[in-house]
Formats: sequence, C-alpha cells, structure tokens
Amino acid sequence: MDEEFVVETWHYVLAKHAKAMCALERELGDRHGLGPSEFEVLDRIVHHDKKLRLQELCDEVHLSQSALSRVVARLEKSALVARCVCDSDRRGVFVAITDEGRARHAEALPTHRAVLS
Repeated sequence: MDEEFVVETWHYVLAKHAKAMCALERELGDRHGLGPSEFEVLDRIVHHDKKLRLQELCDEVHLSQSALSRVVARLEKSALVARCVCDSDRRGVFVAITDEGRARHAEALPTHRAVLS
C-alpha cells in the first residue's frame, strides 16, 4: 500500500471524525444538555443493560480513567447515573444508569443517530 495513500486516508478519517464530533457536541448539547462523551457513557450502559465497572466503561468509550471519572461525575451531578461499590470487592466501583438517565438517553438517541447518518 502506498504511504501517501495511507496518509491521505488518515487525514480523511480525522476530518470526518472532527466534523461528526462537532455536530454531536452542538446537537446533543443544544437539544439534550449532553456532550458526546456523556451520551456515549449512557449509551454503553443501556446497551449492556446492567451496571458496569469503571474499567469496563474505560475500555468501551476509549477514555482515560481520569477523563471518564470527570464524565461520570457530571452525569452523577445531573442524576443520570449513580456510582455504587462492588459488594465482593470494596475497591471496585460500578456505574449504573438512573431512570432519569435512561429517559434522557432515549430522548437523545434519535438526535445522535440523525447526526451520524
């Protein structure tokens, strides 16, 4: 494969990603009070239909643990998720979606999908 083609393809992918993220930031923020990362955390929890460990969420949303902790803190402050301690391992922290979080996700899902389509 030609190196120039690879670099051009990479630039194309980056440009499309940036455009999509800007649109998601604007539409999710204006319509639902969510950023793309907040929506993605809610979406991953809804997708799995169970509470998830912070480390599982890190792997799912591709954020560092500190960045994810900030996102979860914002969601928790808005009562969209709740943190809970693992009963079998007191060091483990789970993130569970609240009823309000599930409702906000359901409201924002069509906007998210429309931006991506």
